[in-house]
Amino acid sequence: MPPGKKHESAPPARGADLISSLPDHLLHHVISFLPAQAAVQTCLLARRWRHLWRYTTGLRITGLDGPVPAEEVRVFVDHLLILRERTDLDTVEIKLGSFSEEDQPYLKLWARFAVMCKVRVLTFHIYDPYLYLDEIPLVSRHLRTLDLQGLGLGEAFLDFASCPALEHLKMAVCDISVDMIASRTLKHLSITNCHADSGQQVHLSTPGLVSLKLDGSSGMTPTLENMASLETAFVYLGHRCEDDCLSYDSGVFCGTNNISCENCVPNGDGRTILLGCISSAKHLELMSESGKFIFIRDLEHCPTFSKLKTLVLNEYWCEAPDMGPLACILKNSPVLEKLTLQLFSKGPNHMVEMKGIYSSVERLPQTSKHLNIVEVKCDVVDGRILKVLKFLCAYNIRFSFE
Repeated sequence: MPPGKKHESAPPARGADLISSLPDHLLHHVISFLPAQAAVQTCLLARRWRHLWRYTTGLRITGLDGPVPAEEVRVFVDHLLILRERTDLDTVEIKLGSFSEEDQPYLKLWARFAVMCKVRVLTFHIYDPYLYLDEIPLVSRHLRTLDLQGLGLGEAFLDFASCPALEHLKMAVCDISVDMIASRTLKHLSITNCHADSGQQVHLSTPGLVSLKLDGSSGMTPTLENMASLETAFVYLGHRCEDDCLSYDSGVFCGTNNISCENCVPNGDGRTILLGCISSAKHLELMSESGKFIFIRDLEHCPTFSKLKTLVLNEYWCEAPDMGPLACILKNSPVLEKLTLQLFSKGPNHMVEMKGIYSSVERLPQTSKHLNIVEVKCDVVDGRILKVLKFLCAYNIRFSFE
């Protein structure tokens, strides 16, 4: 080699094993993305790989090609938990299909094992609900994210007083049997298509929430506390919601406790179930099926949405003959910039989309001076849509088709 000339390392040979050149701690992380069966099978690759699976930072209990009956993996998982090293786990994912009564103690034991290993992200999905975890207390200083599906949840498991790091809670298709869900650290909460006993109303005490999703669950609408930090909320009161006005007729609620309707009782104490507690949000999607009285009753004590920038509503807000609910929420949204109305169309694709703009500089005092975009999305322009367009035109909004 000529003097002063540096030696340059040769490029990796074609077909070289670059993965095996990684340090062990990175391989532990890479293997964690595999289903547990495949992670264990890496021991056959080479001598160095023989024990790497025992130190993975994540554990995924499912089938090689997706969820399988618990019976198919029960023996394997029991041996796996005995043989792996007692290292901490960042993530544990349990996704299984059907289960038998004999499987239940094992499934609950795996959840306990995850918590004992200081798991930070725990996903527990059962696709043949419900697996009841009501007798398992949840105690963890490390758990940050909890993603649950197909589980029966009681007071012991949903008592988060001993989970000071919990920030994300997602529950889908779960049977919720508690009067209250409370957490001062929770920032993101999602409850989708869950079941509650008839007449049961869950109270959510989560004052630090940044995002909230309540989507299509059964039972009575949960009651909330003020959420001063809330930025985004999605609320859908679906067909299974029990808060029905029994005398509802074409956008008109009875609003009285009479023989014909025992549900739609006026709320005379000035409190709201939903709207007042989410009024600090910057982005709201408020959807409801016809005849659900919660939003309309809350409007009797309508709060000011002082930070609201974007608002998405469905046809529920436009059913009243005078369009009163829509007018009320617009009047109380002083900094609103964008309004979207999804009318009689579930989306995400809509046959007709119209964009509205102000036709003059002069604005009516009932609307935000910042409102620049109004979108109307539907499948067909019929009499119901024309009624809404006529109402919006009274606010000096003119539409064009896209």
